[in-house]
Amino acid sequence: MRDQLPGDDGTVCWLLDSDPAMRWQVLRDLTGASSREVATVRARVATEGAGARLLALQGQDGRWGGAAWNRGWDSTMHVLLLLRDLGLDPESAVALRAVGRVRDRVTWQGCGPPACDGNPFFAGETEPCINAQVALAGAYFGQNIEGLIDRLLAEQLPDGGWNCEAANGSTRSSFNTTICVLEALLEHESVTRDPARARDVAGARRHGEDYLLERRLNRRRSTGAVIERDRKGGAVWTRFAFPTWWHYDLLRALDYLRRAGLQPDARVAEAVDLVAAKRGSDGRWSLEACHAGNMPVRIDAEVGRPSRWNTLRALRVLRWADRA
Repeated sequence: MRDQLPGDDGTVCWLLDSDPAMRWQVLRDLTGASSREVATVRARVATEGAGARLLALQGQDGRWGGAAWNRGWDSTMHVLLLLRDLGLDPESAVALRAVGRVRDRVTWQGCGPPACDGNPFFAGETEPCINAQVALAGAYFGQNIEGLIDRLLAEQLPDGGWNCEAANGSTRSSFNTTICVLEALLEHESVTRDPARARDVAGARRHGEDYLLERRLNRRRSTGAVIERDRKGGAVWTRFAFPTWWHYDLLRALDYLRRAGLQPDARVAEAVDLVAAKRGSDGRWSLEACHAGNMPVRIDAEVGRPSRWNTLRALRVLRWADRA
């Protein structure tokens, strides 16, 4: 696989001229930087830029936004996911202190089903899409989320995916819920020290990946028709947002498959072609959508402007697919 795609040099320089959270990932994924150089830049996520600003917003009660979870993207769960996206070192002193406060002080009081009010944060609540995001953050930051993983494994539907509406009788999976669960399972699998557990999780994960791949990431299995947008939130799956939160889109799906180590094949070719076609003449990808809510700190461009996060993720996907 080639080291660079045509026209990458100027784009990589633009990506490097940015926040440490972006820069360390560019060094790791798009350049030949040494692991020592990568680690040096990554350590600055805790003290500079968006990472430092997010950490400074945590309350003494351990919460961000005054809640374990909310619909505004500035809650404890959402900030932990952002810190993961930014690559805050989970073993750093600042991460251990911040996540320890969450573990010891934050419950689901007032922001989930009443029956879950007393649940510690990393015990989660009832919806698989929310529990998956909690499990993703928990696995990344070294917390015990075995109960959540057990619950998610038990909630997998026969078609391979997951759906928050299963509790209301739905027997078909949701792309949104499925991608959230897959990311959590992959993260947990990467850190568990139990080989048998890892095998069980990997089996469920591969079944969930087949759910996406059999549908070529955005087509109906029954008819082959393109699914243009999410029925629940209205998000268009071919318009790329960052952060994605619980929303599915094709770039998120491809970047997940890349991280999972799947070999690209014909089932992802159409989606990869779409990503390649969205590259601008300046070598960059734009932020095409922004999901409604209040970002705790600004980490990317305005909609319609070149996006470093979309550009980084798109370049990683194209290199994975070995496409120009």
